[in-house]
Amino acid sequence: MVREQKHESVNTKLLISPQELMSLLAQKSSQAVIIDTRSPEDYTISHIPKSINIRDFFTYLLENSSPVGLKKLQEYFAQIMSKLGISGAERLIVYEDTLNKGYGQSCRAAFLLNYLGCAQVSILHGGYRAWLRAGLPVTDEVPLRESSIFRLHPNAEMMVTTAEMLQAIDNPAIIKLDVRDRPEWLGLSSSPYAVDFCPRKGRIPNAVWLEWHRLMNSESEISMFRSKAEILEICQSVGITSESIVYIYCFKGSRAANTLIALQVAGIDARNYFGSWNEWSREFSLPIDSRVLQ
Repeated sequence: MVREQKHESVNTKLLISPQELMSLLAQKSSQAVIIDTRSPEDYTISHIPKSINIRDFFTYLLENSSPVGLKKLQEYFAQIMSKLGISGAERLIVYEDTLNKGYGQSCRAAFLLNYLGCAQVSILHGGYRAWLRAGLPVTDEVPLRESSIFRLHPNAEMMVTTAEMLQAIDNPAIIKLDVRDRPEWLGLSSSPYAVDFCPRKGRIPNAVWLEWHRLMNSESEISMFRSKAEILEICQSVGITSESIVYIYCFKGSRAANTLIALQVAGIDARNYFGSWNEWSREFSLPIDSRVLQ
């Protein structure tokens, strides 16, 4: 269930304010670990005190969503987490610069951490810019952490595989939601990185489009997720209701993870097709709608 605050319809288990994070940092007994998903260069300049930089949560590309591909993903991140002294039992808070500029990177980190078995994961709402605007302290010091053993408890239910997406194509009970940027949806570009980064352009058949930016209020410098009521209203414009089952995709599951958070705020049952277009477009046996839209 989504627990609402008085001022915003947000799930406090998912989203944490800068002030709440500061209070958490001030607790001597706190076992919280803060993860910075920005570039190592930005992290080196300044970051939230005690935070550690794990850029891989954004840059890692899933080989494929087969059992072998998912096993590689699990082992890859288990090694990183163990090296940084994270067991998976801690309270984890992830952040990026601002939610609408980094292609959903902090939400991708939160999704992966949940998938790997971490039960207590929050996203800094508004990102690093919200922290700065609140006048909270920053540092360039890198914390030293002893290694440990990360305990993997993969949550397979969170991850839509390519096989599951293929089965869902002709199932009207499952909404296939494309949240990529407009040029990708129109079939003009294969990715946000380069027009021909992937071998094919287009869409998964029977998908509907809702650009990920729409579920955030991006009019100010600091982007925030919209309220539950606003998200539901926008979703209804593409046929999604509180009763819908939604499989979300983008290019590599990052903008999809951002959208997943928004849909969870609104109480909608959604899952992330993490392989997304990067995987789907490279498997030529999979159907696509390759028409260039206007």
